[in-house]
Amino acid sequence: MPPLLVGMTGASGVIYGVRLLEVLKESKIESHLVMTNAAKETLVLETTRKVSELESLASVSYAINDIAAPPASGSFRSRGMVVVPCSMKTLAGIANGYSANLLLRAAEVTLKERRPLIIVPRETPLTRIQLENMIRVMDAGAVILPAMPGFYTRPKTMENLVDFLVGKILDVLEIEHTLYSRWGGPDVSPGSAHPAYASSD
Repeated sequence: MPPLLVGMTGASGVIYGVRLLEVLKESKIESHLVMTNAAKETLVLETTRKVSELESLASVSYAINDIAAPPASGSFRSRGMVVVPCSMKTLAGIANGYSANLLLRAAEVTLKERRPLIIVPRETPLTRIQLENMIRVMDAGAVILPAMPGFYTRPKTMENLVDFLVGKILDVLEIEHTLYSRWGGPDVSPGSAHPAYASSD
């Protein structure tokens, strides 16, 4: 299979990108990483990881300004791209076709070649400009997958919350995983009412 491109920006939530790379490596799925300079700074601020350690999780790592790297060309085959986390600056660049670095160019190529592009924005609250940029990239073919973990799995740790989101990314890419338990309906005994619907009397 072609590799999966992973772009990481300086938005908070770098742990999502770290975990995605870990899972891809564990699953023996080739990953190609592009980090912005701000992403490297955020990695140091939010985790105990070193940049070199993160890059070692990926099969291949590219410099952000290496605009001649393979992912800059549509002739380079990939199974898609995930930008996780995605800053509002990078979102704006993708939405407006402003390919000022390799990450932005790779995202543009992913869209023009009609391959899956998953954007994981990490910002709150959102301005109208940011929302409109999300609509623009969605209309161009991208999937907007906000960093919003679900709680129906009754997570007990932060790792559970991170795995839920990474699992959602893999779902869009149709990559099998066991990172979270899928909803199968309320777990109640036959003939009894679910607590959520029980009378308060």
